[in-house]
Amino acid sequence: MFANRYTALVDACSLVSVVRRNLLLSLAEAEFFRLRWSVPILDETQTALVKLHSQRGTTNGKARARAAIDAMTTAFPDAMVEDFNEILAQPLGLPDPKDEHVVAAAVKTQAQAIVTENICDFPAELLGKLNLEARTADEFIADTIALEEGLAIAAIRNLRLRLKRPEMDASDLLRSFEAHGLFETVSVLSQHVASI
Repeated sequence: MFANRYTALVDACSLVSVVRRNLLLSLAEAEFFRLRWSVPILDETQTALVKLHSQRGTTNGKARARAAIDAMTTAFPDAMVEDFNEILAQPLGLPDPKDEHVVAAAVKTQAQAIVTENICDFPAELLGKLNLEARTADEFIADTIALEEGLAIAAIRNLRLRLKRPEMDASDLLRSFEAHGLFETVSVLSQHVASI
């Protein structure tokens, strides 16, 4: 469907939140976009998940974080971007040099967008020269839903129906999205509560 037209590299900070991650992966599964990530991105995601589990006092935090990464890579075997080291050899001049690998992977896979919560770390003037843009998960998800609302609502309904701990009705789901800062997404979805 849309996946042949648009590729998005998702940064670790947008994958750590289970709510953002589930929404992004559900829309990628519905073929709204081609999902991409890299080993460094998944390593950062796993490290952040372990830390999050530790802060929450979750038992088996390391195993749960590894299981999340394994589930992602199993579900999206074509998402991995490799061999972008030569792009890293020429620094791009990002505010945080530790983010260079994200842009390098995006360039390698010819992505159009980097989905990240750290917009200020990816200046538009630098990314524009590479035909890239940085979008927050909220902006990206809301715009993705607007592409074909009926199909997107069906994907989000399927996401809701898969939730077991806890189960949620549509209103609960939207409140959860809002609690995780997905305000634009909720604004788009609020008129479709009956279908979710």
